[in-house]
Amino acid sequence: MLKPIFAALLIAQTLILPLTGKRTRAIETASLFHTLFHDFFPEDDDTTYVQTGDIPAMWLRDSSAQTIPYVRFQREYPLLRRRFAGVIERNARAINLDVYANAFQADYHVWERKWEVDSIAWPALLAEVYERETHDATIFTPELHVALRQIVYTYSCEERHATCSRYRYPYRVYTDDRYNPDTGLIWCAFRPSDDPVQYRFNIPQNIIAVAGLRAIADLAYNGYRDEALARHADRVAARVMTGILRYGIFYNAQRRVWMYAYETDGYGRDNLMDDANIPNLTTMPNLDWSSAVDPIYLNTRAFTLSMDNPWYFSGRYAQGLGSPHTPYGFVWPLGIIGRALTSTDDVEIENSITTLAETDSESGLIHESFYPDGYWRYTRAEFGWANALYAELLFRTVAGMPETPLVRGGTILPFEERSVTPTLVPTVVQLDNTADLVGTLGNLLYAGRDAAINQQP
Repeated sequence: MLKPIFAALLIAQTLILPLTGKRTRAIETASLFHTLFHDFFPEDDDTTYVQTGDIPAMWLRDSSAQTIPYVRFQREYPLLRRRFAGVIERNARAINLDVYANAFQADYHVWERKWEVDSIAWPALLAEVYERETHDATIFTPELHVALRQIVYTYSCEERHATCSRYRYPYRVYTDDRYNPDTGLIWCAFRPSDDPVQYRFNIPQNIIAVAGLRAIADLAYNGYRDEALARHADRVAARVMTGILRYGIFYNAQRRVWMYAYETDGYGRDNLMDDANIPNLTTMPNLDWSSAVDPIYLNTRAFTLSMDNPWYFSGRYAQGLGSPHTPYGFVWPLGIIGRALTSTDDVEIENSITTLAETDSESGLIHESFYPDGYWRYTRAEFGWANALYAELLFRTVAGMPETPLVRGGTILPFEERSVTPTLVPTVVQLDNTADLVGTLGNLLYAGRDAAINQQP
């Protein structure tokens, strides 16, 4: 039912992407809204189920990250608010069912119960971004209030995992289980890639937990006047932040620089790597932890985007971050996008966009990973999270749209200014591209409204 409608609409507008070597490529603007119309499903309980592309499940992280790039368009099209508020409510209900589960089916049954620290931070960040952009108080439901309490309590409990937590995973996970219980950091079981951690304290996940806790403090006070919850969230955030700065930064004697570890046990053993899945070390500025010119971040970035990182790969068609989650040597577009979003160098961003444009699918969609010496070998034909983040990259670089900060006010590290992704085209072109994007979204919303809104997973 959708195909004839979308086929007609795709004729409408294109964006001209600047590539390396003074080349250009035209892409259909509708492809940048693909996940919004193919992965978001309104449900009978007034929530929105968000499928992560070609897997029939809703990840708390992915669904939130897939939504945030499109919140900006609610100004032109307020009817989107119901769809976005529905994501917030469904995530709240899912958290209240099982705070340790990371993914759910459309009927709320648990799809995976992997404790990923960042998983429950993302719904809070989405709620804070949405409330800040819309001032829509309808999201402050009893379910969200309970979910925010659950998140803060769980983070606090997992700081004292050995004496507080009852989380167990049903099969053997090969992780080094020696760790310092007095770091203030949150105990982890799995990475954002769904793979088990090597050491129990994953630094990027703890970083986004701080951001999520700060968002909860704002939501608790602004939405519920719950000062006790706001103070509790702030206290936990302060402890975790102190733990990151004390145990997550180390001196790399080989490189002779201070840098962040990907994981640590709190006793001085660190895992030196980065994974393409976000949150990771490469995207710390995009997580509002630091600026993109913070010296320790730059030292870390120089490592993560080099062959010294065991999960950084290079080939004929691409180079970038990979992951133990996919075949060894495969590059993730998500990692290439994260690199571009945190770069201050026009050439680096242009190179990243060129790689993405030359290795995507025939329909302009983004894969999970691909072989850099043969991009036609890939995993997952359609990855909703990567498609949404690719749209965010182009919204910023070729349409000049300001980014949507995750944290209110500025970076988490004090005295640092939030970084801005450079634009690659003149202002007049940015304005024209913005008009095309807004017009395309309007066409998709109204001309295909009945079909798009009534689709079912």
